[in-house]
Amino acid sequence: MSVTAKNSRMHTPLFIPCILGPTGAGKTAAALALAAALPLGVVNADSRQIYADFPLITAQPSPEERAVCPHALYAFLDTRENLGAGEYARLAAEHLRAFAVKGRVPALVGGTGLYFRALLEGLAPIPVIPPDITAVWQERCRSEGSAALHALLAERDPLYAAKIHPHDRQRITRALEVQEATGKPFSWWHGRPLPQSPYRVCKLGVGLELAELTPLLARRIEAMLQAGALEEARAALDRCPDPQAPGWSGIGCAEVHAYLSGRLSLDACRELWLKNTRAYAKRQLTWFRADKSVRWFRPEQTKAMVELVLRELEQGCSGLISGSRG
Repeated sequence: MSVTAKNSRMHTPLFIPCILGPTGAGKTAAALALAAALPLGVVNADSRQIYADFPLITAQPSPEERAVCPHALYAFLDTRENLGAGEYARLAAEHLRAFAVKGRVPALVGGTGLYFRALLEGLAPIPVIPPDITAVWQERCRSEGSAALHALLAERDPLYAAKIHPHDRQRITRALEVQEATGKPFSWWHGRPLPQSPYRVCKLGVGLELAELTPLLARRIEAMLQAGALEEARAALDRCPDPQAPGWSGIGCAEVHAYLSGRLSLDACRELWLKNTRAYAKRQLTWFRADKSVRWFRPEQTKAMVELVLRELEQGCSGLISGSRG
């Protein structure tokens, strides 16, 4: 039986190469190199590249790159919509299995650490929260401030409040809405057991030191502007002018929205875009480097990456990954 046929058997752990790392480091190029050696199917693991309105600004693979092999979960979401980690994990799992059934090696490619964690390690089994409860807590956070709600969370769920920053609006409101909707504190849900992962993974980090990456990010922003990023954003603005819409919150999107709305000059937009992209890359490096199972490569080391995946695919990874809390 062929390797890909073995991969498609549902009762065995599914082998998944994961290409991860900071923005602008060369993950797409690494995936295409792997696609030249294997019948690959790429599943996006980047929370910004899901948006249909921003293919340039979010550096989605080009149509030519996507024609090399099947790609999934790119450019499918409306700017007004949000895709949480739990729903992402459900959709990604469906595509991974579908690629395997078709005899392809499914690969995850992206830079959103929480998406990787949700899919590969699992999240606490929290029920779906009614949208009206979510809206109430988001409005309270806007009106009262994150510090006040963090103090409230410290009274209701001191274990979880101690783990997060008083300015972490997203996690604070999430914890409060879950407690209101379920009657159980967020820390209680995080204590629930997780099922064993159905995957065995090979994690390839594509990265550079921040000092070396920063000028590459600056050149990429200039290339995006030359390729029509402003025109792309103007069209998106016509469809959805609300700066609070989830799709506009991404780096690049937010800065260009501010320019088109007259709140920033183009030079200030460009400068802030680079500053925020660099800061994001730094956070990504910190997140992924904390995972000791990641094997790191420079962008030009695509041959070594391919060789590693082929070895792991033939020999199997050393055991299943274990669950953790997300």
